Amino acid sequence: MAKAASISIPTEPIGSIPRPLALIDRVAKGDSEDPNLAPLYEDAIRDTIDRFEATGSPVVTDGEQRKYHNFATYCVHGLANTAPDGFTIPFSDGHTRRLSRLTSGPFCYKRYADCYLEVAQRYAHVPLKQAVISPSALSLMYTERIPDYSREQFIDDLLSEHETEIRRCLKKGAHKVQVDFTEGRLAVKIDPSGHLLNSFIDLNNLALSRFSPEERSRIGVHTCPGNDFDSTHSADVDYAELLPSLFELKAGNFYIALSAEGDRPHVLKIIRKYLKPDQRVFVGVIAPGNPRIETPEEVCARVLEASEYIPVEQLGTTDDCGFSPFSDNTSTTRDTAFAKIRARVLGTKLAEKHIGGHS
Repeated sequence: MAKAASISIPTEPIGSIPRPLALIDRVAKGDSEDPNLAPLYEDAIRDTIDRFEATGSPVVTDGEQRKYHNFATYCVHGLANTAPDGFTIPFSDGHTRRLSRLTSGPFCYKRYADCYLEVAQRYAHVPLKQAVISPSALSLMYTERIPDYSREQFIDDLLSEHETEIRRCLKKGAHKVQVDFTEGRLAVKIDPSGHLLNSFIDLNNLALSRFSPEERSRIGVHTCPGNDFDSTHSADVDYAELLPSLFELKAGNFYIALSAEGDRPHVLKIIRKYLKPDQRVFVGVIAPGNPRIETPEEVCARVLEASEYIPVEQLGTTDDCGFSPFSDNTSTTRDTAFAKIRARVLGTKLAEKHIGGHS
């Protein structure tokens, strides 16, 4: 009897995990940078990694416990030359979030994400990935002309800072560096002509082109329709308007929200058409915005469905989005998040066995 082929399907998280309620409450009462909060952050990171590893996840994150106030502005939060009244992100349930606005030059980061990686490495026993915000998202900080600081100079500074952040993460041993590009689908909603999306793709490619092919194999891009209080900002946008451009990005890995899509085969057909030979797609098999915990069997079915369109050697699994990209979001519990992650891990293993037994 022939031995079943060994099939390996990598599985990775996106990033954020809901923060402990005690930490959220404490931060709400004061400054997120208060040194007295250090022990609370440390405990949250340690607990997050312990629970992550207990799910069997082969790759973990620090859950973005220290990223206050959100996944997008962590690097500029607290800068003296920013204001809180920047670009507004509208969500489908009516609530909004705002980015920071640059008030004067020059543009620089206040902190790089490798500082989070460094802390997480004290506790992790498996590979760590690190999420960073995209240049295109931060480009929205320059909302109007700034005297003596042109947009061209701003873009130069932005690209330099983004490159520095990724290089620092890679140098410190990040398994992957994931560029959060959740604004991709939103760009199509804001500007259906596609001009805004194309400008985002071009800007991000200017950054990605600074890295070697080997480095880009450790860099990925994440796209989703947003997730905040179980609400999205662009789920009504057809992926057909985004994905052809997305795969023009010079990255080796793509993390694509998929499980909550109403017509997954439609999306998978687009992925199959535009996926390049040197790219891997991690398809979303877990819906963080849905409180129901998926079963491993459901996850397995979603992986098998994806394998009908995507070569197994280019396939991976992930969650649709982070579970709490904005730090004060309490709509999902930590217990639910880790239960969903465990289902992803187990379901992916089931799919490996199934595909291996039928190859």
